[in-house]
Amino acid sequence: METSSEFAIIGGGVCGLTTAIALQNINRDFHLFEKTPSIKGIGAGFGLAANAMQALHYLGLSDEIKKIGYPVNSYAILDQHGGILVDPDTASLSQRYQQENYIIHRADLHQHLFSKIKTTQISLGAQATHVKQMSDYVLVYFDNGNSHKCKYLLVTDGIRSALRTQLLPDSTPRYAGYTCWRATIDNSTIQLDKGTETWGNKGRFGMSPLINNRIYWYACINAEANSSKYKDFTTQNLIDNFSNYHQPITEILKQTRDEDLIWTDIADIKPLTRFAFNQILLMGDAAHATTPNMGQGACQALEDVAILIQEIKQNKDVRQAFRSFEQRRMSRTRYITQTSKLIGEVGQWDNNFLIFLRNNLLKIVPSKWNQRSLNNLLEKDFMTLKSNKK
Repeated sequence: METSSEFAIIGGGVCGLTTAIALQNINRDFHLFEKTPSIKGIGAGFGLAANAMQALHYLGLSDEIKKIGYPVNSYAILDQHGGILVDPDTASLSQRYQQENYIIHRADLHQHLFSKIKTTQISLGAQATHVKQMSDYVLVYFDNGNSHKCKYLLVTDGIRSALRTQLLPDSTPRYAGYTCWRATIDNSTIQLDKGTETWGNKGRFGMSPLINNRIYWYACINAEANSSKYKDFTTQNLIDNFSNYHQPITEILKQTRDEDLIWTDIADIKPLTRFAFNQILLMGDAAHATTPNMGQGACQALEDVAILIQEIKQNKDVRQAFRSFEQRRMSRTRYITQTSKLIGEVGQWDNNFLIFLRNNLLKIVPSKWNQRSLNNLLEKDFMTLKSNKK
């Protein structure tokens, strides 16, 4: 069976769902395809920094998203004994956008976004396998034998996008060198009221409160990709690993059930040289998947949507809008991918001598140096950034 629309969106994550809402709000014809049978939001929590909230504000979604996010004004990096290494001044930087920073549960955000899209515009259980691009339309083929004809194709199906790999065969995910566990637990006993990330010789541990009296936490440990050693790791294994770290890390792990652990290897994709392919545009993690060390994965996806809609609203030919999007987004997303990769590498050091040097250096250098990457990210309004090309 073949269907048709002006825009086809492949992927029902944060980027795809928000793009669908944005196109719906400007009365453009679209259809969204998601490979899973339901949209739940796999994962636990993530950050929506001030730049993401500004993108949501532009799209008319910020007020309602604030209601399901937990506002945070700091996210200090600690050593394994609880001493402060870096305490970024996110509150003052957020004034650049007049927006707060939030931590939100992925499932809460996905379900909220999903609820705002007409169900007739969404097809679930439809995994795109390949595309054929003609002179004035695109054909998308699915694993269920169906196909879809569209004028413009938006590829938002994540880091392992089959369609991106078809367009750019060398754009396969690259493993970061560490694996990660995540979970959400009740906060009634611990009463955590601020987010932190701890760096030590056994890995990193991050924690943050969520609304509805919950805690989101994650733990990263150096490992080989798809390690058999960590495949069946339990909370007790994690307790043993982080036993010499400060509280409430052990207490958080003790209150986590094994069945609630989510385990994934951390990866990104090497920065691409193209996002736009005539009538096809790569967005979100399909275009610029990054490690989570700057908390910017979902944030950059939301920036993508805001920029694309801004371009389309200027009544440009859509293919020209795609090219302008590429020129405006390439440098910023490349910087974030590269900087986040470096932060992760330094944060995952497990050599005690290097850790000693790193920690003492972070404590003595001026705070403005420590948060230079954050300044570079947030001091400029992404909505006004133009291409570096002539």
